[in-house]
Amino acid sequence: MSQKSYDNSPTLYLIPTPIGNLEDITIRTINTLKQVDIIFSEDTRETGQLLKKLNIKKIMIPNHEHNEKDNGEKLLEYLKSGKNVGLVSDRGTPIISDPGYYLSKIAIDNHYNVVSLPGATALIPALTSSGLKPSPFLFYGFLNSKESKRKKELEALKEFPYTIIFYEAPHRITTTLKNILEVFKERNISISREITKKFEEVYRGNIETIIEQIKNAKGEMVIVVEGNNEKKTYDSLSIIDHVNIYLTQGYSTKESIKKVAQDRNIKTSEVYHTYHKIK
Repeated sequence: MSQKSYDNSPTLYLIPTPIGNLEDITIRTINTLKQVDIIFSEDTRETGQLLKKLNIKKIMIPNHEHNEKDNGEKLLEYLKSGKNVGLVSDRGTPIISDPGYYLSKIAIDNHYNVVSLPGATALIPALTSSGLKPSPFLFYGFLNSKESKRKKELEALKEFPYTIIFYEAPHRITTTLKNILEVFKERNISISREITKKFEEVYRGNIETIIEQIKNAKGEMVIVVEGNNEKKTYDSLSIIDHVNIYLTQGYSTKESIKKVAQDRNIKTSEVYHTYHKIK
């Protein structure tokens, strides 16, 4: 079902706010904060300070991970009464490792407009300043705070060939980097901290070196890790065995043949004829 975002019907606006430097706020963000009738805010104190600097007065409703589901009916009541609603997180873009997904989903499910404004977020500056391959990339967000679960998450990602971006708190940064080193082995990484702020800093190099450099660093961290660039060799594997591996994984014969051709960088027809001739 398609929906026009700007048809003057009640709308939930997802509004990014600066992650450090107030100059990063957009004119559109300011105008939208002025326009909405009510604001759901992850931290009303933080948002209140921002609104005060902008000379904007609005009713704010706390919306954080512990009460977001309770706010669903409140949101629908405002939208049903024809009001426009703003949603902001502590800092940065709502929903990206922050609350907001549930309210956005309930608005969409009830056929109300949801408009997301472009704006401040930490992951893109960290990626583009990392010196690592920028595309494709995977944004993972925060790893689990429990080390055993964190290692399992990393195990699932260790063969991933694309650049991976994680968020991490300063008190866990050393342990997390040691876990990444243990599971991923040595890789080139970049860590950005205090993005857009006065003491913004970027560490670049291999994991082992950066672990030593970052011991006492403060502020929220963005970790950018290069993907697994190890090229697999299939020299010891026959084409028929290679195809059979994919068959056991649930792929069709046609899909398996195509994947083997991609793995070996040869023509699909070559794999097809070899496989069916042997069969």
